[in-house]
Amino acid sequence: MKSAIVLLSGGLDSATALAWAADRGRSCHALSFRYGQRHAVELEAAARVAAAVRVASHRVLSLDLGGIGGSALTSPGLEVPKGRSEAEIGQGVPITYVPARNTLFVAHALAVAEVTGAEEIVLGINVLDASGYPDCRPEWLAAMQEVGRLGTRVGVMGQPVTLLAPLVAMTKAEIIRTGVALGLDYGLTHSCYDPLPGGACGACDACQLRRRGFQEAGVPDPTRYG
Repeated sequence: MKSAIVLLSGGLDSATALAWAADRGRSCHALSFRYGQRHAVELEAAARVAAAVRVASHRVLSLDLGGIGGSALTSPGLEVPKGRSEAEIGQGVPITYVPARNTLFVAHALAVAEVTGAEEIVLGINVLDASGYPDCRPEWLAAMQEVGRLGTRVGVMGQPVTLLAPLVAMTKAEIIRTGVALGLDYGLTHSCYDPLPGGACGACDACQLRRRGFQEAGVPDPTRYG
């Protein structure tokens, strides 16, 4: 049985990627990060999803991206945008982009894969609903594959870890339909950038993309909005 490191944020996309990897018969090792994000809700969601999918292990690593700043997800002084239109969400790189976050995550995943012997790293990135994030593009994924090939022991020995992004070209609706077909309970997941005591804010980019995805998929939205 092949083993895979699956980057698991607790959000809709990463949970679907985990369910996809498990369905392919992979022994899944979930990898999450406490990186200085505004809240711990997503890590709680990641733990729920990992338990539901019955992963072989779930590791949580700590990074101080809050010490770098530059994002509304890590810097208290920056506000999370709310109520943006679909056109606005699709333009430019938003303030919720965390500088080099996915690059750092994959670098750590490569290290974990080398130590554990995992053959694959699975990511839930997707370019169509990525809100302009540069580290959700196929070009970035290809570049990180080269980093793994050239900069790791297993890579230079001719057995590089394979990076897989099964959702990269899907719309949010297609991702949701895929997860439903795999039996994934989206009520376990969390997407909101700025949750309220009563649930998701419903107005940030992530909430709007999630809500629209369920509507277009024709699937009831289990999200609790505050």
